[in-house]
Amino acid sequence: MGRPGKPSVGVIGLGIIGSRVVSALRRNGYQVWLHNRSPRPEPNFLSSPSEVAESAKHIQIFVSDGPALISIIKALVPALTPDHVLMNHATVSPHETREAADLVASRHAKFLDAPFTGSRGAAERGELVYYIGGDPAVLATVRPVLEASSKAVLEIGDIGQASVVKIATNLLAATAVEALAEAHALLDKNGIELRKLSLALQSNVSRSPLADMKIPAMIAGDFEPRFSLKHMFKDIQLALGLASEKDIDLPAASAFAGAAMAGIQQGWGDSDFSVVARFYGFPGQGHPLPETPAESVEETPGGGEAKSSRGWNPFRGRK
Repeated sequence: MGRPGKPSVGVIGLGIIGSRVVSALRRNGYQVWLHNRSPRPEPNFLSSPSEVAESAKHIQIFVSDGPALISIIKALVPALTPDHVLMNHATVSPHETREAADLVASRHAKFLDAPFTGSRGAAERGELVYYIGGDPAVLATVRPVLEASSKAVLEIGDIGQASVVKIATNLLAATAVEALAEAHALLDKNGIELRKLSLALQSNVSRSPLADMKIPAMIAGDFEPRFSLKHMFKDIQLALGLASEKDIDLPAASAFAGAAMAGIQQGWGDSDFSVVARFYGFPGQGHPLPETPAESVEETPGGGEAKSSRGWNPFRGRK
């Protein structure tokens, strides 16, 4: 039961983050109404997005991509009123964000572009950080709802701009993790204990909370998803699409996209995005690398085939 005076909240999308946001809302005294594409044995689970809109005026949306967001918004639209505030937390393109906002506005309801940063653990602790694009007055009405699952709510600018900031931060995370994997590979091939990198980083400006979180898992071969490779690949594709529109080259993002695609082709898409470390096969990875995949076969000058002596390299052939 919710506490008197607190509005009911709808949550659509009960994945790794959405389900934990529900728990945070309940701990803070909110009555929460839920919907997910796959039914869940949860209290107040409803059969459709429109039923969520009929039960709650403030709705948080945690879906996987732009098409899913637009589909949910279209399902919500018939039940929306001017009292509704929809918060999109999915990482999608600014174009899809604005399309969703326009659909909501057609019913005189309100919309916030509200992607977040923070993985499973942060969501469990109620320590997400939301980036907000939209009207500050609208944000003021739902700020307590967002604060229930966050440690900060940052105002970025207009609708669509928060989405760009989120994509940019994921670009940084993806390329940093790839760099960490490459750095460990250098240590491994030179006979240096992998833990020495963490030791060196303690006194190095390259140290970061991301490195502190990912390095132990990469060395242990723990790729339980905090943020999946397939979702990071999707976000880097968004970054590359935005860059193309603005005639910007993103070589580091392109390199990660190549590694991510190769990993997804190996069946690693549901693993944490740090699973790209498996390509280097250093101790603890816990996964045998293919010995002669197509990418590691080169043509000889005489037209035959020669096996690469360097093993599988997802960047082979990249310029």
